[in-house]
Amino acid sequence: MKLRILYHGNCFDGVSSAAVFTKFYRAKIHQDAEICYTPTMHRAGNAFDKAQFDGDENAIVDFKYCADERLTWWFDHHQSAFLSEADEAHFLADISGKKFLDTASKSCAEFIARIAKEKFGFGDESLAELIHWAHIIDGALYDSPAQCVELRSSALKLMQLIEGEKDEKFVEKIIRDLTEKSLDEILESDEIQAKLKPILDRHWQMVELIKERANYSRGVVSFDLVAEGIDGYNKFIPYYFYPQTTYTVSLTKSAFRTKVSVGSNPWSPRPRVHNIAEICERYGGGGHAVVGAVSLKPEEVEKGRAIMHEIIEELQFKD
Repeated sequence: MKLRILYHGNCFDGVSSAAVFTKFYRAKIHQDAEICYTPTMHRAGNAFDKAQFDGDENAIVDFKYCADERLTWWFDHHQSAFLSEADEAHFLADISGKKFLDTASKSCAEFIARIAKEKFGFGDESLAELIHWAHIIDGALYDSPAQCVELRSSALKLMQLIEGEKDEKFVEKIIRDLTEKSLDEILESDEIQAKLKPILDRHWQMVELIKERANYSRGVVSFDLVAEGIDGYNKFIPYYFYPQTTYTVSLTKSAFRTKVSVGSNPWSPRPRVHNIAEICERYGGGGHAVVGAVSLKPEEVEKGRAIMHEIIEELQFKD
């Protein structure tokens, strides 16, 4: 019996969701299942390679829906959960009792744990710490920008590693470890420490780069990191330097996409008045009301810059 879990790649909540679903599945569905993991990333167009559904059962956690009959389980909490109206209709017509959406949940890991308890009678106190931190990290429920930029806790260091690690097999090992060990135990391993040091070094280099490159105007911090070949960064760095901002808009590029990232400051003295997911959806992207992104083809850098400037203009306060 083989279960394939597709999870949101390079994302603490995606990895946590895969770990929570793994423990639930082994406890309540099939104890001896062979479980395989595939990270899934937002790309221009359809995010799924249909060949990925190679299990006897297939699950997607913390990612968009796929209207494929081989998809057995689905959990998501994003407002932009469907690539098309046809996908949404397919989900709404499902009667399996194994596909779930709750856009009010702060994290997908928390959502999976709740459904597993309410509908399947599953609970595991060893997951409480992981679910707690997934709730904080994906819900941006930090005490301050300094908490998530200075990375003083084991969970936040692990978050930074997951977001920066390119080796899928190493992240898969983290998922398996999360089903058996505490966050502190995972961070203490020599293997994790060896991976973490260069990632933390890059993080602090990124802090300085964003400090140098960011511009602030009328409630929006913006920066373009395409020339640096940077495909990701800690999303709270702009608020560390610009506590007065309400929004952040940035442009980055990787081997598989050009990305316009849009976020809002949880501590902003001036409240958010836009639904970011709805803005990003107009350009083929999506996300949550408070954070979202638009993924384009790698070569569409100039299109990305044009979208970035349009979004900045929309978000800037006029008075």
